Amino acid sequence: MNKLKKRWGITSNFQLIIIFIVFAINGSLSARISYFLMGLLGINKENTHWTLYYIILLVLVLPLYPFMLMAFGWIFGQSQFFFPFAKKMIRSMKLGFLLPKEKITEKDQNLDQ
Repeated sequence: MNKLKKRWGITSNFQLIIIFIVFAINGSLSARISYFLMGLLGINKENTHWTLYYIILLVLVLPLYPFMLMAFGWIFGQSQFFFPFAKKMIRSMKLGFLLPKEKITEKDQNLDQ
C-alpha cells in the first residue's frame, strides 16, 4: 500500500480508502447508467447480438466514466487526485476537445508511470 500511496501522492490510509470508494461507486454507477440508456434506446440482450450489445455498452461507459469520476472525486473531497486522473483519461480517449487547453504538469506525467 505504501508504494501506491507514494505513486499517487497520498498521505493517509483514509485518503486511500476514500479513493477506492470513489472508484467503486463510479464504476458501478457508470455501468448502470449506460445500461439504463441502452434500455431507453431499445437495446437489450434479447434483441441484439451479444458482441454488439457489449460494444455499445462500452461505447457508452467509456466517455461517461471520467466525467463522473471528476464529479464523485469533487463530492468526496478528492478533486486534487481525480481531476488530473480523469483529464488524462479524457485526452487518451481523444475527447480532449471537451477540455480547455492546459500545460501538462509534473504530477500528470507521474500518473503515466
